[in-house]
Amino acid sequence: MTLLTVWNETDPATPVIETTEEQEIREVLNGLGARFSRWEVKEFADDASLDEILALYADEVDQVKVSEGYTLVDIVGLSPAQENYDEVKTPSREKFLSEHRHDDDEDRFFAKGAGVFYLHVNGKVHALYCEPGDLVSVPANTTHWFDMGTAPEFTSIRFFHDDDGWIGHFTGSPIAETFATFDQLHARRKELAAA
Repeated sequence: MTLLTVWNETDPATPVIETTEEQEIREVLNGLGARFSRWEVKEFADDASLDEILALYADEVDQVKVSEGYTLVDIVGLSPAQENYDEVKTPSREKFLSEHRHDDDEDRFFAKGAGVFYLHVNGKVHALYCEPGDLVSVPANTTHWFDMGTAPEFTSIRFFHDDDGWIGHFTGSPIAETFATFDQLHARRKELAAA
């Protein structure tokens, strides 16, 4: 269940929007210039390689490449099953936790697991808890950050307009430290699902 939570940037304790309704999520994000859609989730074995997972979504990936003009696509994953998980999970998480922007759009599709994109736009922070099947596009030059949680596990397809890939321009703002974390939003999502 995808969850969108929006706060005023000066009040991280009081959401002004909290919704799991796909159409409302799409409308709010479209108002920021961000795109949100859902793909059918495809089954794959726990030990499937990243290349095998990418191949499963080849048709959908090709459609996005054509419609958005992307020239580079890759796939990344983090799982407790990988040998170096304990060595890479904390530095991988910390790399994305600070507010930054990119010269390019940031498009991500979640094939497995979850993560939260926080978009800081127009005096508000929009936290999108993504789950398998979610495709989100953060527009170029939008200040944002990403939290994969303290025990990250996800597989994500990434799209780029050039071969330079991910280049972040960090703002130096501590704002990301004041809003709900992935783990807190994960717990809230479970509460809403059980209600």
